[in-house]
Amino acid sequence: MNTEITQAQIDAYQTNGFVVLDDFLTPEELETWRDAVDEAVRGRKDRKLVVDGTVDDARWRDDGSFYDYIFVQRLNLWKDNPAVKELILDPRIGRMATELARTDGMRVWHDQALIKQPWANATAWHHDNPKWSFYSPDAISIWIALDDATAHNGCLYFLAGSHKQTTYVNVPIAENMSDLFREYPDFVDMESIAAPMKAGACSFHNGLLAHGAGANMTSGWRRAMTCAFMPYGSTFNGIQNVLSDEQVAAYAIGDELNDDRQNPVVYHRNEALITV
Repeated sequence: MNTEITQAQIDAYQTNGFVVLDDFLTPEELETWRDAVDEAVRGRKDRKLVVDGTVDDARWRDDGSFYDYIFVQRLNLWKDNPAVKELILDPRIGRMATELARTDGMRVWHDQALIKQPWANATAWHHDNPKWSFYSPDAISIWIALDDATAHNGCLYFLAGSHKQTTYVNVPIAENMSDLFREYPDFVDMESIAAPMKAGACSFHNGLLAHGAGANMTSGWRRAMTCAFMPYGSTFNGIQNVLSDEQVAAYAIGDELNDDRQNPVVYHRNEALITV
């Protein structure tokens, strides 16, 4: 695994809100990730998320909605699959996120497998952090290509620098590709940047960066594994997102999100604070 981050990559990330890293995984590591994610997704069946070992049927099952035809989404696989847990809770990845974001440390927010089926719909422009239970300009996600991601099968697209203009207003992913532009009309004139990746490459993007993905116009699958990271010390904003009812009840707005069972510290510059 190539986990070294250069100053040039940090600068590019800070300026553009994203960076693509080729040759992140070796061919052998890629097969390990594919096998682990495939096994974990199969084990979930139609369940998108298991909350503390129970299934929240109301919020987290496939229901045949438009959203389910964008991609197969399975969250927090690390919590119920040991192989995925070993991969996601790797302090080397946490260090990469910490260095790019220029923070002191990172907790895992949630992982998610994002799998575009053959002929899957496009993923509309959106930004991530407004959906989560904390707000931070330094929230960051890794996106790992498990298959070649191309302009034909649903690679990512970014609006470079948009993370410096967006707010925490939540614009849901919808059927209209450009719904986000109603909130940010200046984005209409921006040039999008395609980010095709070979299998085994990865990208990091800021939680406030506008991004999307094209439709899968092929008969093949486009698999990706992602993980969102929460800067150490982040506080609860009142949004439930992937938290259980019990966890939400235990937090007041402004409380530090510090439950290591839900959000382990995957890396910190003070090694004594790492909990994985």
